[in-house]
Amino acid sequence: MKIHIRGGRVIDPANQIDAIQDLYIDNGRVLALGQLSGGFQADKVIAAEGLVVCPGLIDLQASLREPGFTQKGTIKTESAAAAAGGVTSLCCPPDTLPVLDTPAVAQLIQDRAGQAGTTRVLPLGALTKGLEGEQLSNMVSLKEAGCIAFSNARKPIANNLTLMRCMEYAATYDLLIVVQSQDQALTDGGVAHEGRTASKLGLPGIPAAAETLDVARYLVLAEHTGARIHFGQLTTVRAVQMVSAAKERGVKVSADTAIQYLLLNDEYLADFDSAYHVIPPLRDSVDQQGLGKELKNGAIQAICSDHQPQDAAEKEAPFGAAVAGMIGLQTLLPLSLKLVSEGVLSLSEVIAKLTIEPARILGLSQGQLASGADADICIFDPQSEWVLNQESSLSLARNTPFFGQPLLGQVCYTLKAGELVFEKL
Repeated sequence: MKIHIRGGRVIDPANQIDAIQDLYIDNGRVLALGQLSGGFQADKVIAAEGLVVCPGLIDLQASLREPGFTQKGTIKTESAAAAAGGVTSLCCPPDTLPVLDTPAVAQLIQDRAGQAGTTRVLPLGALTKGLEGEQLSNMVSLKEAGCIAFSNARKPIANNLTLMRCMEYAATYDLLIVVQSQDQALTDGGVAHEGRTASKLGLPGIPAAAETLDVARYLVLAEHTGARIHFGQLTTVRAVQMVSAAKERGVKVSADTAIQYLLLNDEYLADFDSAYHVIPPLRDSVDQQGLGKELKNGAIQAICSDHQPQDAAEKEAPFGAAVAGMIGLQTLLPLSLKLVSEGVLSLSEVIAKLTIEPARILGLSQGQLASGADADICIFDPQSEWVLNQESSLSLARNTPFFGQPLLGQVCYTLKAGELVFEKL
């Protein structure tokens, strides 16, 4: 299909473009930006005057819950939510049922994503069999089956020899390892950041050291083995600084954080609202504000949603008993735009953290709008106010503190490989 996107503000940080331009798409790829010589008969014209046109968002961490937990979410429902949020590519973790440790499960996920047709689903293969932290998975066969990287999700690998062998295997074949750092012994039983708020509320705490201690372990072994690692959803400034220092020493390492850790802190737990119960926990205001500074200076390369659909009954339990996690695919963009209004990042910088930076981490060709690139595109109105509610939410779950709250910045169109997969009605 030939598509003409007319008069939008095109922001493509990868190519340092921020200008009012027309964009032309042909056969699923970007044909040209600006003026196009010769005859171009568009099958569809999208009027984008007053709107921002940018590459489709790339989410480094979004649980889809299928296979195994389809009462919480399915590939079809969560992919639809992703498209409505301008997300054209996402990484799903391996903590499915069965665990994503065989090519068959990887193929199943990709087949169902293909049937849904709305979002590129990039599976993260299990680092160890069954995520049990004991035996290495067959990472090469999983890569051949389509896994973009490898992770043990938030399951511990207690044995350092096993972890070193995982990294040696990954380094041999230049495979990326994605890490959610948390020391299991320091995390078990905790539900809130260990500090003044947790003490005041009587909630079991999780110290910042639960993250930094595990980050240190992974960094030492990555430096020893030469493995490429990416730390996902870091919550403490100290951990980010450790990653940054290791990178300066030549360790092949990168990091992201989830948008909630940039906007929220443990003071939001005052009313025991389980919607704010996440793991890792919301840290104090010092870490929250510090993460914004580390994002600005480039120590944190990307922002993700850490989308985690949960049953309503699981979240309605008392705070300490509630299951952790919040959804975020449809709110990733508007919440990230708050960083612009708060003066943390410019609009172009926010878009870079959601597009080209995660693409570079994963080694993808997406995340930019150069001629010949896949036409993965998000078109949004930065001034449009909307509410995530029963009518607008496409996820099967509702577990987010932002449900029912006004949000600024609404996706109007999402295109994946030149196909219109979402249009605001």
